[in-house]
Amino acid sequence: MIAFLDGLLAFKESTNVIIDVHGVGYSVNVSLQTYVTLPGGGDRVKLFIHHLFREDSQSLYGFASADEKSLFLDLLGVSGVGPNTALGMLSAMQPADLRLAILGENVRAVQAIKGIGAKTAQRIILELRDKMKKAGVVPDGPSYRQTAANPARDESMAALMALGFPKATAEKSVDDALRADPNLTVEGVIRQALR
Repeated sequence: MIAFLDGLLAFKESTNVIIDVHGVGYSVNVSLQTYVTLPGGGDRVKLFIHHLFREDSQSLYGFASADEKSLFLDLLGVSGVGPNTALGMLSAMQPADLRLAILGENVRAVQAIKGIGAKTAQRIILELRDKMKKAGVVPDGPSYRQTAANPARDESMAALMALGFPKATAEKSVDDALRADPNLTVEGVIRQALR
């Protein structure tokens, strides 16, 4: 399974990019939020990837941040929400705003997203609200308990979850490793977490 792609941006449009990784072009579906963060063609980029297998196809979905990928996976877990709907939701709202709408049970805000009806909006809120509360999303302030963004933490979490660790276990292992040595690199954090 592909966890991330790091290569040259060969092609870019609002819903799809092609990343050249050592001469192989990967077509990746992206949200509008990720598209906006990408540089011009020919620049080096790194996207977190969700590799979706179907009976008749394989698709790659790319995200500029591990946080956006995590929310995409949460949305995919809701019955009736497919990858295109989840990508559309992430295109319409920033991940933090979407989380706050879900936590605040704001059906109207979720329903305002193109392709989301009242029943689907209610189902999304019902199925994700408690999960997000357990994950530490705070409704009245910043979207996470983290005091500051830590790229090593985010990348380590994404790598461990790609290896099959549950999110809670990965989070605890990464936080313990960083608490012991805040200057660890991603590789160092993963090594400590796997011990």
